Amino acid sequence: MRLMPKRVKYRKLQRGRIKGNATRGNVVSFGEFALQALEPGWISSQQIEAGRIAATHHFAREGKLLIRIFPHKSISAKPIETRMGKGKGETDRWVAVVKPGTILYEVGGVPLDEAKQAFNKVAHKLPVRVRFVVRREFG
Repeated sequence: MRLMPKRVKYRKLQRGRIKGNATRGNVVSFGEFALQALEPGWISSQQIEAGRIAATHHFAREGKLLIRIFPHKSISAKPIETRMGKGKGETDRWVAVVKPGTILYEVGGVPLDEAKQAFNKVAHKLPVRVRFVVRREFG
């Protein structure tokens, strides 16, 4: 299941910069435990999917896993050994732009140690440093 948008306004985007920390999507909202990014970066659709597979395989159909990021940004690439010029390359892959503090995955309905073990496997699939966070209950 390759993640990519159904439609986009512009096919080819500029690279851009990732400045500052996440102000939205930075709290555990749906599950009890989560994986939070500690540094900025791009996470490709294949990496998101690899993390999803690792987590669902570990949980073995128990609990609820939620993916909180989606790859909206297209990355273009030109073929190898192509001369300069002739325009921008075709879309190569889709990535999610992640700021520090963004919640990447959430899980609910599983014990703490199970969630830690699963998210440790997921963390190995990701190109950014992450940390395990627990939902804060408001009294």
